[in-house]
Amino acid sequence: MRAIVSLSNKSGIIPFVQGLQEMGIEIFSTGGTRRTLDSAGVKVHSISEITGFPEILDGRVKTLHPAVHGGILARRDLPQHLVELAQHHIEPVDIVIVNLYPFAETIAREGVSLEEALENIDIGGPTLIRSAAKNFPSVLVIVDPEDYGPVLLKLRQEKIDSGERKRLAQKAFQHVALYDTAISQYLNEEIFPEEMTLALRKCSDLRYGENPHQKASFYQEQNAKQGKAGLASLKLLHGPEISFNNLLDFDAALALLESFTEPTVAILKHTNPCGLAFHDNLVEAYRRAFSGDPLAAFGGVVASNHAINMETAQEIDKTHYDAIIAPGYEDGALKLLGRKKSLRLVKISPEAMKPCSNLLLDFRRIRGGFLSQTLDLFSEAESLPSIVTERQPSESESSDLLFAWKAVKRIKSNAIAIVKDKTLLGMGTGQPSRVVSVQLALERAGDRSNGSVLASDGFFPFTDGPELAIKGGITAIIQPGGSIRDKEVIAMANGHNIAMAFTGVRHFRH
Repeated sequence: MRAIVSLSNKSGIIPFVQGLQEMGIEIFSTGGTRRTLDSAGVKVHSISEITGFPEILDGRVKTLHPAVHGGILARRDLPQHLVELAQHHIEPVDIVIVNLYPFAETIAREGVSLEEALENIDIGGPTLIRSAAKNFPSVLVIVDPEDYGPVLLKLRQEKIDSGERKRLAQKAFQHVALYDTAISQYLNEEIFPEEMTLALRKCSDLRYGENPHQKASFYQEQNAKQGKAGLASLKLLHGPEISFNNLLDFDAALALLESFTEPTVAILKHTNPCGLAFHDNLVEAYRRAFSGDPLAAFGGVVASNHAINMETAQEIDKTHYDAIIAPGYEDGALKLLGRKKSLRLVKISPEAMKPCSNLLLDFRRIRGGFLSQTLDLFSEAESLPSIVTERQPSESESSDLLFAWKAVKRIKSNAIAIVKDKTLLGMGTGQPSRVVSVQLALERAGDRSNGSVLASDGFFPFTDGPELAIKGGITAIIQPGGSIRDKEVIAMANGHNIAMAFTGVRHFRH
């Protein structure tokens, strides 16, 4: 038997090759891999002994040769193929062990040039892999060092069956597909190209999906224009394994907190914030967030953009939560919260809490395909909305209006947020009627709505929504504007001496 070895990632290869040699398998290797094996005292043949030709063009051409690919692609069940091999003095190749140049790692480096990137596009490697995978009934193809041990054991036991060969071939084709996708992403200059491939790598299996009867896994997107932080960077410090629904809530929490730099705490339930506040003092931010809807907070997820200190942990400890996610925990806080066996304590990297790149796309699955859109990011103009009423908002109202606008963006449409002192007091979410959303938000806020402000993710098509808000004590409103009845809504606001701001941007979230 013959094997070809050509690797970028050489971890684990020395004992694997030694094991193959012990079984009498003849090893042929390319330059860099051969030098690694040779330095460890593992003597192998050069690939040039098969091709009869030296490696040329700085190693760009070394395995692209009929003597190599003929030996890999020949079908052992077709006598004519074997006759042709003999006529051309080509020996069959039975095992191909290959992984690829570190293209993704190269382009992730800051300041990498196009020339460097192009030099790390592997040609011979993918060709070897594809040839071997195409002929998997006769040729073993191995691309993952994690497979070295299991494959060696099965070879020794002579238990490499067709199912195992097929599994390795599938893994090989997927390996090349991921690699090609990274190259395509790097070279792409269009927002919506005619063809697109998503590259995903499994991070973990999950106990179940949204409901216990659904199976689920967590896949991390491999994107050449995106860092690898995200939720794949989270660490479970304590508690039961992270669930599908936890990850949905964590994602919603990070999307919400990315808009704030001050110490901010959010409490989420079913991806909607039922509590949100920021304050110079983190424990006070938590208290205010909890005050938004203490009943709904029970069993929810607490998210903080600052490390959880002992004082904040003591307050959190008074209520039952499913999970807490933060960039860190003081030792005492971790010990205190860790007394609850059912509470998940999760640490997330600070990079994962930063706003996403505007180069990324948002995908939604629909039957038979995907919808794709650019991310819904805040524009600079939204921080300076147009005041369309005679009364200007006060300084505190202006601050609360911007806070409310950031909050309402992450509430499901039709979305209403009521805010006072940078604290979410009530919200209306997911209602077909915007007026009903206003009513629900007022009910949540109760008497605290007096002197508060309101944000609406879409414009008010009639005066009924704002009128209901004013009756509830709202003194200022922020909304996109753009209704054919804007003048009527503005006139009504002037008649009640409230301030109203238009952002010119809506933030629907379906």
